Amino acid sequence: MENEAIIRLGVFLGLFALFAALETFAPRRRRSQTRARRWSTNWAITIIDTLTLRALAFALPLLAVGAAIDADQNGWGLFNQLALPLWGEVLLTILIFDFIIWAQHLITHKIPFLWRFHRVHHSDVDIDVTTAIRFHPVEIAFSMVLKIGLVYLLGPAALGIILFEIILNGSAMFNHANIKLPLWLDAIVRRVLVTPDMHRVHHSVTRDEHDTNYGFALSIWDQMFGTYKAQPDDGHDDMAIGLQWQDDRPSKLGWSLALPFFRK
Repeated sequence: MENEAIIRLGVFLGLFALFAALETFAPRRRRSQTRARRWSTNWAITIIDTLTLRALAFALPLLAVGAAIDADQNGWGLFNQLALPLWGEVLLTILIFDFIIWAQHLITHKIPFLWRFHRVHHSDVDIDVTTAIRFHPVEIAFSMVLKIGLVYLLGPAALGIILFEIILNGSAMFNHANIKLPLWLDAIVRRVLVTPDMHRVHHSVTRDEHDTNYGFALSIWDQMFGTYKAQPDDGHDDMAIGLQWQDDRPSKLGWSLALPFFRK
């Protein structure tokens, strides 16, 4: 679709700036490292992720939106066999893909090989808006291949995929942001969406806490499948974030990219 990449980039940068500003003026937790130190590494990882997806596009050669257009043109996928209105197809696309991302996230915690790559995200010793873009390029490639396969199975409208990607990126930045929501507002929002306080529990060093709250956008999946934890046992101010055995090396780019290959 025309200007799709520009629209998504514009929304991403706008939301990033908003959440970065909010966590500057209303932070939830005190930082243990400077922004400059962590952000340079997290942004570098994001640039590498983007280049990885560019390379993947040459190999496949279609990514998620292109696959949706291709499936529509060829009549492939479940939705292309049904006479659903566009709004219904888009709504189902967002719900199904959000559930799949939730399930993928859970699986990356349960399968040791996948956890090796996913723990790069969890190794951040602070959690803020840049943590949302800190994923190992191998995990990013795996996630994209999964999305492409699901696109061909479902045959969703390209609009549904674009909106899902925008919602996924926006909600991930929101729930990773170091912002302090009033408790009454948090209680209302988390009935539908994952809030920063809800997702922060997932970044605890404690195993029975970081194996909860897998959602990125909708909170209903954790509530439905019994993986929801309302608050950390030690409270948000005192909970330790990251991996139990690490130090401050996640702020180093080389260490972060090599982390999956460490024995621990």
